[in-house]
Amino acid sequence: MITPVIRLQDLVLRRGARTVLDGVSVDVSAGEVVALMGSSGSGKTTMLRTIAGLEPFERGSIDVDGVQLAAGRGAGSTLRALRTKVGMVFQFHCLWEHLTALENVRLAPIHVHRTAAAEADRLALDLLRQLGVEHRASALPRELSGGEAQRVAIARALAIGPPVLLMDEPTASLDPERRAELATILTELVTRGRTLIVATHDEDFAAAAATRVIRMEEGRISD
Repeated sequence: MITPVIRLQDLVLRRGARTVLDGVSVDVSAGEVVALMGSSGSGKTTMLRTIAGLEPFERGSIDVDGVQLAAGRGAGSTLRALRTKVGMVFQFHCLWEHLTALENVRLAPIHVHRTAAAEADRLALDLLRQLGVEHRASALPRELSGGEAQRVAIARALAIGPPVLLMDEPTASLDPERRAELATILTELVTRGRTLIVATHDEDFAAAAATRVIRMEEGRISD
């Protein structure tokens, strides 16, 4: 029996009187690209943020590659361990505006793994090279195109070598050509042993990149 890399069991998250996640249970195996789909407000982004340890939840459990989160706000040691397991790319990139592309990518290895600065620079340049934006290493986020910023954000998320990558609406600011390029990049990442969950409205992108589609409706996984 294959142990899932991600396991959500009976996950419940509320905001005031509203139930945002309502008993979500799902397993994701190594090497999958899961497209998480549904209308706005269905719980897709909240599910990603909860897996990443950014949102506390009221009931259930999450296991990410052996790191277990329980209901309530997680302990600092658990969240630190989770940071080595999960990288997240936000919809609007959330790059540090005062730092160059290279500096954005090198931060996590230095602060999470205590990597020496020179090694962090080498790692950051290598990731930018793999994603085709090495020539933009010295550019600030405001100087990057939407596609370039997306690739820098992916490089930053990958900089700590996480087995799991979460992406929220990655094609929202991309034209069709860039969407196809992103699908190719994600396919290559999976061949290197990573597992991806991508929240998206983009049916064409899901068809091109995903190995499985999970649809959500009103905080639940629909059939």
